[in-house]
Amino acid sequence: MMDSAELLEKDRKYLWHPYASMKAALPVNPVVGACGTRIRLADGTELLDALSSWWCVCHGHNRSEITQAIQEQTARFTQVMFAGFTHEPAVRLAEKLLRRTPAGLERVFYSDSGSVSVECAVKMAVQYQAAAGHPHRTRMATVRGGYHGDTAGAWSLGDPDAVPHAFRDVTLRHFFAPRPETPFDADWNPADFAPMETLLEQHEHEIAGVILEPIFQGGNRMFFYHPEYLKKLREACDRYGILLLFDEVATGFGRLGKFFAAEFAGISPDILCVGKGLVGGSVGLAATLTTPIVADTIADGTPPQFPHGPTFMANPVVCAAGCASLDLFDAYDWQKNVHAIEKQLTEELADLRNAPQVRDVRVLGAVGVVEMEPIPTPGEVQQVVRETGVWLRPFGNWLYTMPPFVTTPDEIHQIVRAFRRIIMNGKKTLRV
Repeated sequence: MMDSAELLEKDRKYLWHPYASMKAALPVNPVVGACGTRIRLADGTELLDALSSWWCVCHGHNRSEITQAIQEQTARFTQVMFAGFTHEPAVRLAEKLLRRTPAGLERVFYSDSGSVSVECAVKMAVQYQAAAGHPHRTRMATVRGGYHGDTAGAWSLGDPDAVPHAFRDVTLRHFFAPRPETPFDADWNPADFAPMETLLEQHEHEIAGVILEPIFQGGNRMFFYHPEYLKKLREACDRYGILLLFDEVATGFGRLGKFFAAEFAGISPDILCVGKGLVGGSVGLAATLTTPIVADTIADGTPPQFPHGPTFMANPVVCAAGCASLDLFDAYDWQKNVHAIEKQLTEELADLRNAPQVRDVRVLGAVGVVEMEPIPTPGEVQQVVRETGVWLRPFGNWLYTMPPFVTTPDEIHQIVRAFRRIIMNGKKTLRV
């Protein structure tokens, strides 16, 4: 077994970390274990995971119910191609998932990451339109400020201002309306939807579908917008024969206080992308769900098959983990926990609005966001992480937390204290 020095040396030599430079890599922390809300490092340090390890470990790390399901399925068989075969874990997971998803979604296509689930959703929308007699509807519409993943097709649907210049000829061209501006808890402004209405009216014969992160624009904006926007969008899509796609990879599975963010608007999409919390952050799995109308229309077209087939699609071990994760939502009162986290974050982050470098403070469900200018350097953040024992990783102008649903009140307070340390960056304007 490598000691920490050897591990870090070989890491720097061989490994390329996400959003990092190979020549100016940021420090990394060698992990030897994780349990509940804590990540244990090689030197014995424990860090409170305030980010649910990129928003996916909703039930906490290393839940015995999930690891047991993985172990039991591993003892049976670990992989079989999903073309020409099926198995119980895939079927059981689909049944459990469809019992919780918005009404009308009855078909499940598995993949292995949120980005790929978005790629599948876009292909479904385009193929549906072609089969329905609209072959010129090949482009998507969305709003600025969105994020849908890092694969080329999914990246094309994110905020175009966030795509580096070198990639702009690689990504596809879609239609972008201005981002929603009415905050979640404000009075609805009807003018907010007018640009999207105009876009759909002008380009209805080119647009296959509209894709959005419902309620919460995550990776490129960290903003909660008004549910009425989604209601108006559902009505407009129906009016123009355009499919409505929701990317709930980040918002699904209780993160905002409801099982799916679509519930805030009381509507259902035609296609739904899920991931992250689907397996409680244990292993990689995602899914694209759709209606019988979409699936049957594609099946009646040419070609009748959906042309996508990930190698590890519906991996039985992963599906078993997904079943255990969904069962956990019935094993404890996750919604009560999320509401308690929301209340505490709202109360304890409120006075940060008074800090001169803070632009806004936003909280919904188990998500807390502080928008600030300037953002501290990675080195400054890493120092606070070590001093407070709280794992945070700000990006852009946002310092945020998305803690596991089992995070205790004392741990939420610990996260807020770390926020204060980062925001003040040595200043004494606020009491730490």
